[in-house]
Amino acid sequence: MAYNLEKFSDNDLYNLLSNGGKESEFAFLEIYRRYSGRIYAYCKRFLGNKEDAMDVFQDTFVRFYHSSKEVRQMSNLSAFLLRIAKNLCLNYLRQKKQSLEVEDYMSHIDIENQNDTNEMLKLIHDAINQLPDDYREIFILREYQGMSYNEIAQHLNISLSLVKVRLFRAKEKLREILAPVISELSKF
Repeated sequence: MAYNLEKFSDNDLYNLLSNGGKESEFAFLEIYRRYSGRIYAYCKRFLGNKEDAMDVFQDTFVRFYHSSKEVRQMSNLSAFLLRIAKNLCLNYLRQKKQSLEVEDYMSHIDIENQNDTNEMLKLIHDAINQLPDDYREIFILREYQGMSYNEIAQHLNISLSLVKVRLFRAKEKLREILAPVISELSKF
């Protein structure tokens, strides 16, 4: 028997999931339906690779499911899922220990013959990956997830002014990292 849970609040769905009854599977599927696209997009932006993002994305929902068996009050399901995804992305990057420098790409890419936008996007992605974790996260939440400053502050449990400062510094750092590429392109 299928349950129609579309009109249930996130908190109601989480409570159904936590109770472990027969409707918990349907509650999980509804939560997945609501948030899977957003969580996958977050992981993809954070990691920049579809396969890596899919692995972390799946782990996020596995961790979420297992954590629902713990007794806890859920006040913001979306933020909780994003926090799990963020932590898993950071762990994945630490384990992979792959921090490529933009300069390394410069020696492999012939800018004069570059007509492929994907190469430029790869450079930008690599520049984003060079940002400190707290700057990168705020940049991704703002620029790719479209969250407002207030939403970011609430999600990260930091002040609004700190969000603004970190976002400003993230953009400054990106300009600094990409300056050699932009300088090289401006010659053409």
